[in-house]
Amino acid sequence: MRKTYFSTRVYKNELPEKYNDSISHTLLLFSRSKHFAFQTQVLEKRSNESRREKSLHLTVKERFQLNDHYAGSAVQEANALIKSQNELKKMYIQNKEVQLDSVKKKIKSTKRHLTTLLKIKQSFVNGNPKFIQTSRGQQFGHFFVVKFKFRSDIYYHAYQFEHDYLDVQIVHFKNRLGRLKFRLDRLQKELESLKHNTKSVVFGTKKLFKAQHTKENYQNDHQEWRKDWEQARYHQMTISGRKDAKVGNFVFCYIPKTRELHFTTPDGTKIKIENLVFPYGQEQVDHAIETQMSCKNKKKYGKPIAWSVEDHGDYYIFKCIVDVPENPHKNFSRADGLLGLDLNVDHVAWSNINTKGQLIKSGVFSFDLDGKTSDQITKIIENKAVVIVDLAMKLNKPIALEKLNTTQSKVSHPYGNRKANKAMSQFAYNKMISAIKNRAEKMGVAVFDVNPAYTSQIGKIKYMKRLGISIHQAASYVIARRAMGFKETLPPVLHSLLPEKIAGLHHWAQWKWVSSCLSDVRKHAFYRIELFACDKIDSMNQLFPQGALSDLEVKGLSKVKSRKTIA
Repeated sequence: MRKTYFSTRVYKNELPEKYNDSISHTLLLFSRSKHFAFQTQVLEKRSNESRREKSLHLTVKERFQLNDHYAGSAVQEANALIKSQNELKKMYIQNKEVQLDSVKKKIKSTKRHLTTLLKIKQSFVNGNPKFIQTSRGQQFGHFFVVKFKFRSDIYYHAYQFEHDYLDVQIVHFKNRLGRLKFRLDRLQKELESLKHNTKSVVFGTKKLFKAQHTKENYQNDHQEWRKDWEQARYHQMTISGRKDAKVGNFVFCYIPKTRELHFTTPDGTKIKIENLVFPYGQEQVDHAIETQMSCKNKKKYGKPIAWSVEDHGDYYIFKCIVDVPENPHKNFSRADGLLGLDLNVDHVAWSNINTKGQLIKSGVFSFDLDGKTSDQITKIIENKAVVIVDLAMKLNKPIALEKLNTTQSKVSHPYGNRKANKAMSQFAYNKMISAIKNRAEKMGVAVFDVNPAYTSQIGKIKYMKRLGISIHQAASYVIARRAMGFKETLPPVLHSLLPEKIAGLHHWAQWKWVSSCLSDVRKHAFYRIELFACDKIDSMNQLFPQGALSDLEVKGLSKVKSRKTIA
């Protein structure tokens, strides 16, 4: 596993002037060579023609007068950027396809609503008002009523209803349909562009490039923008390591005993940085370099050590990138059970189970990310990760997590509930996973990933009332049981309702059918569900006591009959 350790700040005013000039020139030269290597490959891919006679390494080396180590690192950085762009391209294509499906569904539903309104409008024109049973508006005697979620509008005669409601709604849906078709066309063009075009990269960020025309201080002083622009473009350099080098790198040489860093710039200046300390990884850096120096067969057992230099204006930061072996004392044992976690937008639900899969204790760690900046969110999540891993260490148990991909789910419901969409956009799932795993690795706690299929549905239906916990705590309980290898079979009372074609399938397929049947039932109604009162029932309605469901829910569940009854 590769890890990066940051040094303390090395202030420029404490270094000789020739050191600062040489390092600045090196960062500029390295960055330009990296940009050239990247852009050359982009142009070659666009034109399908080679733009050089020699290899890219030799071309960069001769053009910028670099040695093999600097030129090789620049090309390697460019290749890594090309690879990351290809991975991003795949993700963007998948996201665009999901967005296209959402827009197509919205167009279909909009056309359906518009067709309904046009039919009602035509019936008014013919002088015989008729309403579809599922439409919002209905006629009651001489009045016309439009029912919404929290109100009902009353129109006292046909003319008022036709011109104040029908005509307005028809225009509204026609305009919406036009906007949706425009968005569909734009997304299709963007998808085609992603599939067939090769995108480049704006080094220094596109935002800063545009700021020269949009920010007042940059508009008034172009030199200030140019200074910030060059700082953003030419402030960093990474030299890859070599496993056959004495200290893991042919450019940088760090001496653990004296804590001195030596390297030679392309112009021949020999740089010496004294008292370079790594406050959060000095032992690891020293151990990696000493191990490499004492290794006799470096070509076979050597480990490369990469170095990075960053210019932060008044000071430099040096980074050491080393291979760190996994913690040999990591706790993988599930002999005493597991700690299951269910991650949510504003809290982490946890459940502690024993080796038999029984719940010992459950709880919630709450936090508030609303209105916070990215850095604040990171700090809050890292703080909770420390608390969670400390709990696992106290219990002497490993952790179980869901293996989720929230990238597509964040763009899959653009026309859904606004509150739900806002919560989903704030769901920093990857940050939570990364913080928990990093802390667990440091403290020697193993983390198991499990398939997230139907964990929330199983917890809601099977365990929420039974254990007297929330739906998220129940989900964390199911996650922990799944990591322990327990199979969540359907209770007999639910199995009796399964259709014949589903009864013999995998238990996840069975849960999918049950959860789809109960999807319209309000969450709090499941606290009154009766799963173990009997072994067989004739309808889903019999799962709930009288009065637990609304009339609409009763009507929907009455359609689900037992296969025994149907036979």
